[in-house]
Amino acid sequence: MRRILLPILCMAAAFVAVPAQADDSSNSPRTIHLATHAGQPLHQRLTLGLGKAVIVELDGDARDVLVSNPEIVDAVVRTPRRIFLMAQKGGQTNAFFFDGAGRQLASLDIRVEKDVTDLAGLIHASFPDSDIKASAINDTVVLSGHVANAQQSSRAQDIAARFAGDPLKVVNLLQINISEQVMLKVRIAEMQRTTAKQFGVDLTGAAMIAGVPITGGTSNAFGLVGHALSDLSGAQFGSVCTDAFHPTGTNNTVTTITNGVPSVTQTISSLIPCASPNNLQGTVKALEQVGLVHILAEPNLTAVSGETAKFLAGGEFPVPVSRDRDGNITIEFKPFGVGLSFTPVVIGGGRISLQLSTEVSELTNTGAYTLQGTSTVQGLSIPALSVRRAETTVELPSGGSFAIAGLMQHTTKQVLDSYPGLKEMPILGALFRSRDFSNDETELVVIVTAYLVKPTEEAKLAAPTEGFVPPTDLETIFLGRLNSVYARGKHPVTADGGPVGYIVQ
Repeated sequence: MRRILLPILCMAAAFVAVPAQADDSSNSPRTIHLATHAGQPLHQRLTLGLGKAVIVELDGDARDVLVSNPEIVDAVVRTPRRIFLMAQKGGQTNAFFFDGAGRQLASLDIRVEKDVTDLAGLIHASFPDSDIKASAINDTVVLSGHVANAQQSSRAQDIAARFAGDPLKVVNLLQINISEQVMLKVRIAEMQRTTAKQFGVDLTGAAMIAGVPITGGTSNAFGLVGHALSDLSGAQFGSVCTDAFHPTGTNNTVTTITNGVPSVTQTISSLIPCASPNNLQGTVKALEQVGLVHILAEPNLTAVSGETAKFLAGGEFPVPVSRDRDGNITIEFKPFGVGLSFTPVVIGGGRISLQLSTEVSELTNTGAYTLQGTSTVQGLSIPALSVRRAETTVELPSGGSFAIAGLMQHTTKQVLDSYPGLKEMPILGALFRSRDFSNDETELVVIVTAYLVKPTEEAKLAAPTEGFVPPTDLETIFLGRLNSVYARGKHPVTADGGPVGYIVQ
């Protein structure tokens, strides 16, 4: 029996003999023992969790307790040697203990803040491989330490924001162990195909009916592309001379000279006959127009995880936005061309979350705005933009690719111009109508490949201008070269043969 009781009594004595630390912020109630050290006042620091309490026990009798800011900490004297301190508001204050003679027994510097013990435990359980420390300053939570990637940092911040009740009360000082960079290899290709067709007949006729000259005709303009294009091709058969129905004459004066003196003047009238006997002519107009536009860009961009990289191959055009007090026009420049913007986030395990925005735009007169001028200011014409834009967010591994592709636009137009009534005649009705057809197709493909990359040496990188040697005058004049023939290793390279470009590893 003694052998069993002796270890129990020793453990109980050890538990009573060990006082609680003054700077511990445990969730459980604590008791702090303050000794005056033979009459000398004792000074300690204490950290209290918001809404928590602590018991202070003295080795001497205390009569007065002074708290500098009672709104932060409230003191209740239970007995002369036992005082309760209760944290009510975040902040800093101090407390002084005096005996009956007015001598100071002890003092405490108290800091009241959120108790982040539960938060630290939750973060450690969520990210066991990371070194994240959670601390509090007043009502603000501070995260410090190291994480494996940006996703862990973002998730730890979200957990702390829920704990603090406000995202603005979280300070994220977490550092990523390795600076992760993402290189995006993009290929943007666009094909625009345009087809326009026309076939029609224009007729012109003239006749004399009951002594009355009558003329008529049809003219079928190209309603889709423009009348000017319809005049570029065609054939004419026959000719109509309207002078046969509207004769005109000329007066010729004849002067007779007798003995050097003009004596007789005679006027002779004559009619100019029509040079063509036809009274009907026709013009067959046939047009077929095919257009092709090819746009290609292959940018390579590198950005740190969480940062945004942008690319633009094109230009900027001015757009007037306002006038100053002197009447001068203020302009802004709007970009157009092939543009790309992406924000990568490395989420661990070699996977990348990618937010991508790309567009292909060009200037066009369709939808343009014309600003009328005044007597002192010249008018302006502001072009419009034809835009193909795509935005998406995807997740893919390092080296993985995805494509944004498809027939972005397909427009078909058809116009039939005809002469009312006559177009319904069989066979001959084709002479009185014209058909216009237009077909526009725009096809776009964006192929994106993402890689996790690290910095490399400059010697391993190559540029398109490396090895270029300007030709001499003799090579330009006699050989017609734009560059000198040079050799790298055993393989000669010229500008008009062999692969060109750059290599990224």
